Amino acid sequence: MSRLRLAILDLYNGIPNQGMRCIRELVKGFADRVDCEVFDVRVDGTVPALADFDIYISSGGPGDPREVDGPWYQAWTGWLDGIMAHNETQERKKYVFFICHSFQMAVHHFGLAEVTERKGISFGTFPVHPTKEGLEDPIFRGLDDPFIAADFRHFQAVQPDDEKLDAIGAVFLAKEKERPHVDLERALMAVRWSPEMVGVQFHPEADADGMLAHFGRADIKQQIIAEHGRDKWLQMIEDLSNPDAIRRTHDAIIPGFLERATAALLEKTPATAE
Repeated sequence: MSRLRLAILDLYNGIPNQGMRCIRELVKGFADRVDCEVFDVRVDGTVPALADFDIYISSGGPGDPREVDGPWYQAWTGWLDGIMAHNETQERKKYVFFICHSFQMAVHHFGLAEVTERKGISFGTFPVHPTKEGLEDPIFRGLDDPFIAADFRHFQAVQPDDEKLDAIGAVFLAKEKERPHVDLERALMAVRWSPEMVGVQFHPEADADGMLAHFGRADIKQQIIAEHGRDKWLQMIEDLSNPDAIRRTHDAIIPGFLERATAALLEKTPATAE
């Protein structure tokens, strides 16, 4: 069987984090068919060459997703435009998954919605509600309505532009939790650009056991309580202690994306000559 090449675009700017650990662990589950390379985009200013990879996962990260300064941002948007152009003209497509910060950057780059700063940070585990299109989309296959996801955001994508969505054939697949007591628009939580390209504004890579160990550390606990309050920390620990809270999301979304991507690409890969 021919092997595929996967690139992880790390946008964490050199900051230690749980996201990259979780992404690497999920990709390891496909080591029988996929070779993986990580690109530290914001530190090194490098992105994967279009010709060298079949599948891409672009990570979350800190900062304002609307920032347009610096060579790394130009490199990332150039990579994204290259993917779009390739998939419009080539039979063999490139598969892409965007996570949180990358999702917001891509939405902003194509003007699919307004990307704004939230009045307050979203921090913890929350319900995500699929739209009608999301209920039919394979990315949420096997999940409930709503399902629970880890969500850590200072920014949000709101007010989708239906004309621009239609122009590139994109649809939004999920909204954030209902807040009947708050007079604020619910943010977009997932968009499908094409059969090969999809992104979410939460963190589907988050694993309950790893997050529980991380947020249970004394220093992290005190930091969260200082910034968000003891009730928020207790609620998050309770959610993470529930094996169904985010584990089903962790096990379904990115593994499902990789399963479908590798199956489609290997079906179209010519057999290696012996």
